[in-house]
Amino acid sequence: MSAALTPREKKMNELKSSIREIPDFPKKGILFYDITTLLKDPKEFAAILEELAAPYKDAGIQKVVAIEARGFIFGAPLAQLLKAGFVPMRKPGKLPADVYESTYSLEYGDSTIAVHRDAISRGERVLLVDDLLATGGTMAAAVDLVKRLGGTIHGLAFLVELTELKGRDKLKGYDILSLIRY
Repeated sequence: MSAALTPREKKMNELKSSIREIPDFPKKGILFYDITTLLKDPKEFAAILEELAAPYKDAGIQKVVAIEARGFIFGAPLAQLLKAGFVPMRKPGKLPADVYESTYSLEYGDSTIAVHRDAISRGERVLLVDDLLATGGTMAAAVDLVKRLGGTIHGLAFLVELTELKGRDKLKGYDILSLIRY
């Protein structure tokens, strides 16, 4: 006999059922989890933000760092909820001042992210946020950039984690929160 689900587990299952699956996007063999179907419901969006913020409410987070583009959807409102500053990590050429860059591999190619060199002060407590943990390459690059800036990484938060791709393996030693797992 299986144990009854907690109210939180029930809510996460409801949220998971709202995510649309798109096969062969952005290329053949990739199953894309479309979170726009979940985000369009204001109650579901609010529930996501509450669940992402809850573990960090009293953690003294000073900066929330989010990765372009879907990470911004969660990062900016989380920064507000946590009374922290917001730092966008962007694609090369999108930030106007001096930057650090980090290149990483995706499950379907390579990419690079950048951050302003003055975005985080040495010792600031940082929460990194993105929509998806897949292979871990994007977040590992973001971790590298925060460390180069001298930030103290308090946690890594994701809406969705694709457990089969073992992204956590590239992020050992960090506290990882993922709300929905496939």
